[in-house]
Amino acid sequence: MSPAGDHRHLVLSAGRGPQECAWAVAELLRRLEADAGRHGLTVARGRTVPGDRPGTYRSALVRVAGDGADAFVASWTGTLCWQAHSPYRAGTGRRNWYVVAGPSPSEAAPTRFAEADVEVVACRTGGPGGQRRNKVATAARATHRPSGLVVVVDTERQFSLNRRLALDLIRRRLADGDEAAGRAVAAARRRIHDELVRGDPVRVERPAGIPGGSPGGSAARRRPARRRP
Repeated sequence: MSPAGDHRHLVLSAGRGPQECAWAVAELLRRLEADAGRHGLTVARGRTVPGDRPGTYRSALVRVAGDGADAFVASWTGTLCWQAHSPYRAGTGRRNWYVVAGPSPSEAAPTRFAEADVEVVACRTGGPGGQRRNKVATAARATHRPSGLVVVVDTERQFSLNRRLALDLIRRRLADGDEAAGRAVAAARRRIHDELVRGDPVRVERPAGIPGGSPGGSAARRRPARRRP
C-alpha cells in the first residue's frame, strides 16, 4: 500500500492507431477517473495531445494521488480495450479499440540555485603562468552543497574574477542537468506510445447500457498486469 499522500503519473496513448483509438483514450480516461474516485483517489489531468475529432486524445498524462495510488496505477498499466462500435465509421465491424497505458516518470522540480549554497575557496593550480601563478592561490574551487557539484576555475589571475566565473559555471551546469533530466522524462513518455500490443488486454471496458457494460464505470474484465522482464 502506498503511503498517504503518495502520487503516480500514468500516460494513456492511442499509439499509431486510428481515430477510434483516440476516442477510446478519452472514454477510458473518464472511466479511470470514475474508478479512482471509488478508491478514494484524486486524478489531475496533465498534458494532453488532442485527436482529430473533438473531445478525443492521442495521449493524456494524469497524476493519481492518494493512499493506494501505486497499486491503482498498476491495475491500469498495460494494453486497455474499449469495446464499442465506431462512432465514426458505421460500416466497420470492428469493436475492439486498443490503448496503451504505462507509468510515467515524474518531472523533477528545477534545481534551485543560491549563492549561499555554494562554498568557494581559493586554491593553487599548476600549468602555465610562471612561478607567481603556482605560488599564489588565485584559482576558485566552488562546491554546490545540495548537489555535490564541484568546479575549479583558474582562467583569470584574480581570485575575484575566477570566483564569479565558478559561480556562473555552477549555475550553467545545474541548468544543463535539469534540461537533460527533462529530455529523459520526455523520451521515457515517448517510448510508451510505441509499446501498444493489440489483443490480450489487461482491462476491457464497455459503455454503460450495453451487455457487459456497467453504469458504475467498472471494468467488464480484468486480469493482472504482466510484469515486464
